Amino acid sequence: MTLSTQPYKGARDFYPEDKRIQKYMFGVMRNVAERFGYEEYDAPILEPLEIFTAKTSDEIVGEQTYSFEDRGGRKVVIRPEMTPSVSRMVAGRRQELTYPLRWYSIPNLWRYERPQRGRLREHWQLNVDLFGIDGIEAEHEILLVADGIMQALGATKDMYTIKLNSRKLMNGLMRDYLQLDEAQAHKLSRLIDRMHKTDHAEFVDQVGAIFTPNQHEKGLDKALLSLLKTSNWDEVSLDASSSEALKKIKQLINMLETSGITNVVFDPTIMRGFDYYTDVVFEVFDNNPKNNRSMFGGGRYDGLVGLFGVKPVPTIGFGMGDVTLQNFLEDHGLIPEPNTETDIYAVLIGDVYDRAQNAISSLRGLGINVTVDSTGRKPEKQIRVALKKQVNYVLFIGESELNDGRFTLKNLYSGEEARYDIQKIASIVKDYKKT
Repeated sequence: MTLSTQPYKGARDFYPEDKRIQKYMFGVMRNVAERFGYEEYDAPILEPLEIFTAKTSDEIVGEQTYSFEDRGGRKVVIRPEMTPSVSRMVAGRRQELTYPLRWYSIPNLWRYERPQRGRLREHWQLNVDLFGIDGIEAEHEILLVADGIMQALGATKDMYTIKLNSRKLMNGLMRDYLQLDEAQAHKLSRLIDRMHKTDHAEFVDQVGAIFTPNQHEKGLDKALLSLLKTSNWDEVSLDASSSEALKKIKQLINMLETSGITNVVFDPTIMRGFDYYTDVVFEVFDNNPKNNRSMFGGGRYDGLVGLFGVKPVPTIGFGMGDVTLQNFLEDHGLIPEPNTETDIYAVLIGDVYDRAQNAISSLRGLGINVTVDSTGRKPEKQIRVALKKQVNYVLFIGESELNDGRFTLKNLYSGEEARYDIQKIASIVKDYKKT
């Protein structure tokens, strides 16, 4: 039997050129998160299934998890998301931790779903979470982090839109304005969350099926459809809690605009599929027609830590997946030019491998990444390999150079070459890397 060279369906092999792009994205994520004072953490890839069944969406737990029973009879899951894990960790040290708590991670996640553009079974996701602030300042900061990452990746404001909503607002609307019971409200929330992925006529039919005949007579289904098309809710009759939630959204938009984030709007169709969200939710949309979809999002989830038997902690966070983000960078021409990790490709001339090691080790000790061609091929072929690997410099090491203590350094792109000692070579290469 011949074995397949393909990876598992919905997963990816990362060849060096692919890993460079991922490393670039992760580097930007880490730099921006740490600039705001966030610290990196991690958790096991296997978790007890029960921490996801408590508040994660039914669709993910019931249809998309890789779950099984281990040899000890415990029901476990390969984590499909990170929020329950970080909540478990915070609950485990609830009294020891110092708040506000700013944490981030870039975990590997798995969901059993149909692979398509922007969505695979395996992906990596930046998670940024802020624990311990119940004021609007937390929403403001977390959105500054999200926007800061987009800006650091080279995106401009016209390339993406930040859309805000409030689960507290929508819950109040469904309960008091639309007069829905809890089961109806739950179904409607799920339906609105999938609205942009559903044919409009089908969506209208599904909305109609949720409302009772009496509610239809009052025109409540039509009222909902009308509200979902507008961002002007000022004349909607809301209870005190919902009115306060709408006021908070408006205040947050003003704060963000004052901070220079002008590509932000209120959108009542943003729901986020997880049951643990309690107030503000948001999603960031790509404006490119090739990829006109939600890239990532997040929101406030004040009650999740409390599910682990401790006092709840006010929390807000977001998750930014690598697949949709890379699609965004590719469609907008923001992927940087390939950049090899090798600074110098050492071309050995003759039988000098052993004697060349001192010079090569000295360069590495000075912080220069050196790849040695130890194949014994002719120098011309070694240079061709260096060019193919997109290395900027080659260093010729032969009997003459070793006897002299100075080595010929050549820039393969400018054609400049000269002999230098090891210290000078390291200095030239470091200066070049800064440009």
